[in-house]
Amino acid sequence: MNQNTRKEIFRRFQAADPDPRTELEYGSVFQLLIAVMLSAQATDKSVNLATRRFFPEHGTPQGLLDLGEEGLAQAIRTIGLYKTKAHNVIRTCSILIGQHQGQVPDSREALESLPGVGRKTANVVLNTAFGHPVMAVDTHIFRVANRTGMAPGKTVLAVEKALMKRVPREYMQNAHHWLILHGRYVCIARKPKCPQCGISDLCEYLHKTPAPANT
Repeated sequence: MNQNTRKEIFRRFQAADPDPRTELEYGSVFQLLIAVMLSAQATDKSVNLATRRFFPEHGTPQGLLDLGEEGLAQAIRTIGLYKTKAHNVIRTCSILIGQHQGQVPDSREALESLPGVGRKTANVVLNTAFGHPVMAVDTHIFRVANRTGMAPGKTVLAVEKALMKRVPREYMQNAHHWLILHGRYVCIARKPKCPQCGISDLCEYLHKTPAPANT
């Protein structure tokens, strides 16, 4: 795929959705961090249902410490790996209070030092909360980048680096949101919705699904 094609793909994404946003619900940078931590191997919908139970009264680092690990675990028990996630969230709250005055740091190194925060989570926070032009590659973006031919790679990190190099600079800020939403609702895993896809004529996928036959 050449750069002109990539640029046209993102031009269409922008035209269709000028201001893409994460589907996670949050009211502060801290709440975004916690929501993204909880979203690993879970849907945004399930995370939103869980965070609605405790964000209103315990949506700060101290608030979650007051709730406690067991209380948080009960609040998020409907999402996967809830015990491990509760443990990491409470530890993260302690570190934020003890080392960062209760604020989420604007630094990849500092973010990745927090329990349960990996590169993808750090990238989401850096991009969504702090406006850094970085790429948070999840399963949706990994699939779209490879399937379309936009930025093929055998690993998540390889795809991230390829996208950082190939996505036109003027679209980088919102690129990860567009790609996630495209993978979540159009370029889905089992049967991509190629007939409804706004970039199907630019995509290099060899096994595009046909439009349903008229009956």
